[in-house]
Amino acid sequence: MQDSTHSKPAWKRRLLGLALSTGLGFSGMAGAAEVNTTGLAVTDDTVQVGILHSITGTMAISETGSVEAEKLAIEQINAAGGVLGRQIEIIQEDGASDWPTFAEKARKLLVQDNVAAVFGCWTSASRKAVLPVFEKENGMLYYPTFYEGLEQSKNVIYTGQEATQQILAGLDWIAKEKDAKTFYLVGSDYIWPRTSNKIARKHIETVLGGTVVGEEYYPLGNTNFGSLINKIRLKKPDVVYSSIVGGSNVAWWKQLKAAGITADRQTIMTISVTEDEVLGIGGENMEGFYSSMKYFQSLDNENNVEFVKAFKERWGDDSVIGDVTQAAYLGPWLWKAAVEKAGSFDVDAVAAASAEIELTTAPEGYVKVHENHHLWSKLRVGQWQADGQAKVVYESDLIEPNPFPEGYQ
Repeated sequence: MQDSTHSKPAWKRRLLGLALSTGLGFSGMAGAAEVNTTGLAVTDDTVQVGILHSITGTMAISETGSVEAEKLAIEQINAAGGVLGRQIEIIQEDGASDWPTFAEKARKLLVQDNVAAVFGCWTSASRKAVLPVFEKENGMLYYPTFYEGLEQSKNVIYTGQEATQQILAGLDWIAKEKDAKTFYLVGSDYIWPRTSNKIARKHIETVLGGTVVGEEYYPLGNTNFGSLINKIRLKKPDVVYSSIVGGSNVAWWKQLKAAGITADRQTIMTISVTEDEVLGIGGENMEGFYSSMKYFQSLDNENNVEFVKAFKERWGDDSVIGDVTQAAYLGPWLWKAAVEKAGSFDVDAVAAASAEIELTTAPEGYVKVHENHHLWSKLRVGQWQADGQAKVVYESDLIEPNPFPEGYQ
């Protein structure tokens, strides 16, 4: 009889080995009443979780990859035995790029469906909309996007990076690398870009000794950047620092290229463009510009090679993987580890068990949950290539998360 372990694909064998070696797979078959004392959607055989992202509207370009990554992780976890011996079932809702809709769907998932955890949101506006719901109903959210920080909740695990890990570290690099003194800040008009640029301005002026020569915001979905491009031409900043998000990125970068603003003439660093957006923008329109992230699909390590292969096998050869997509992939694995460390699906137990959990199998490399519910992670700067992939030109050491940096609040 053939060994069933060796008949599995390579990634399944590796995940099965991880589950067995860490005690995180097939661990315990306690009855539902023992591992679920708070009325969650848990049976002796299954556990239900929610996925809540925008699959329609202007943010779908960014959030579709998160859904795909979360589903892949859950499929892999199920193939390796599930969570506390239970198969994960998904209830998916569409936030539709609308913040009140996110709050409504979050309430439905927690109150009506009683899901054990939710993997979701992208923008800070959507996260801020659902946070009161998760705290009131005592749900657990795994939030995958890089964000401005200045937040911490028992009910959220932040698998993306906060400002000190992305904004401050990235500005330090670009200022030194390009001897940059003048900066032009641009962003979409909502909480994350405005707060991120507030932090960036403070750092530029008080730490780097630079000057902000312009700061502009445009509504989500905006497609006309002609006047902004003219202002940038007049100001001639050393660095344009961009936090334009979603579908607007397609118009923004294509219009820059059409106006002759290319990387050999203007340094631009973005904190909001990943491979997911570049797929729509076109690599030829991004060539030579920089993104400040913790993950790029091009990372050359064993974890990432296997992750990229599995992702493309599941979602197609033309699919790409960006920073937030990878961070979304971590959510189900971190939840599984916390549940099995706690021996319970109950949110209070999972929250308490989350601190100090480590993943050595993350595509980005080693990650660890801090007691503040953010992850230790590295900053990487990628320079975009014509093929839509990024060449990593800088990698930091692991940076301890600090969502409330002194002097930036």
